[in-house]
Amino acid sequence: MANANPKRVLGMSPEAAYVIEKPTLQPLPIALPPIYEVCDRVVDLSGYVSLESNRYSVPERLVGQTVTLYKYPAQVHIHHRGTAVAIHSRLIGQRQARSTDPTHHPIPIRVSRMPDIEGPLWRDNPELGAYARALKQRGRGRGVRALQRLLTLQRTYPREPFLAAVRQAAHFGLYDLGRLEKLILHQVAGEFFALNGDSYDDA
Repeated sequence: MANANPKRVLGMSPEAAYVIEKPTLQPLPIALPPIYEVCDRVVDLSGYVSLESNRYSVPERLVGQTVTLYKYPAQVHIHHRGTAVAIHSRLIGQRQARSTDPTHHPIPIRVSRMPDIEGPLWRDNPELGAYARALKQRGRGRGVRALQRLLTLQRTYPREPFLAAVRQAAHFGLYDLGRLEKLILHQVAGEFFALNGDSYDDA
């Protein structure tokens, strides 16, 4: 009934206007193109871009770069130089909210400075592993430094004198690495030098 009533803005009724325009109307395409809005944003120092008072993450390598946002009814697509770098669900009906993809801002992995007392260098010798664990427990806050020094001693001196000194130190409950090194040197000297009174006058 409303379409039969004349409209001031048309100068006629909608029904009459349709009769006039019908011959020039064209059918819609079978596949409708997607509906979206396009805008450019600069990635902030936190690795986000703003849209409608909300923020969406992008890979942190793009901080300070200009990206293109495609706002679809249900999603936000973010492109950089023609390549898609992020896709988020739109935050509809929210303000000051964030959509974060964990892969965009990976948390740095803190590498432990503590030598691995179960590692291959010590796993092959249970006595050395036990000595290292005891040294770590007694070192408390300085355990890292003590284990690092023990590793240095292990890598500096021949294997057999080193292990012999460790066995001797463990037997007497000796965990002073300065004294351990003296035991190692004594073992080395006893192996390579004549300290037992042997004479080489005949040489």
